[in-house]
Amino acid sequence: MLETFFLAALLATATPTPQLPHALPSTIVRAPKATLSLEVAADEADREHGLMDRTVLPAHTGMLFVFDSDDLQSFWMKDTLVPLDMVFIGADGVVRKVFAGVPVVAPDLPDGEIPLETARAKYVIELPSGEAARDGRAAGTKVPRVLAVATRP
Repeated sequence: MLETFFLAALLATATPTPQLPHALPSTIVRAPKATLSLEVAADEADREHGLMDRTVLPAHTGMLFVFDSDDLQSFWMKDTLVPLDMVFIGADGVVRKVFAGVPVVAPDLPDGEIPLETARAKYVIELPSGEAARDGRAAGTKVPRVLAVATRP
């Protein structure tokens, strides 16, 4: 029930977010020390592509990955060109794990050698490296209610 409420709040209203270049839905999320503008990857294709091939990720921007269930989720840095923080969040909106400063991997590194960051989550937020700490995101903090979501053009 709480899981359904959280997703319903996530999809409640629409507002375009100009800082991010792709045509994904976007949402505004308040962190303790900042307001974050996040693209929303809610289907398999969008989650798989994620932030690959981006050469810049401005401060206070990133991507929110929405999964069907609160389960173990694994992320890697294949074809991701900027270092990231990965924030794993439960269905209850509580941050479970933050992988800070996840580095870029060499483009020729075999897939089997790319490190995985894994934790149980319903939602994962990727931010520029260092952003989670600067914005007050740490394990145990609650992700407040989402303020706005944009729909695809």
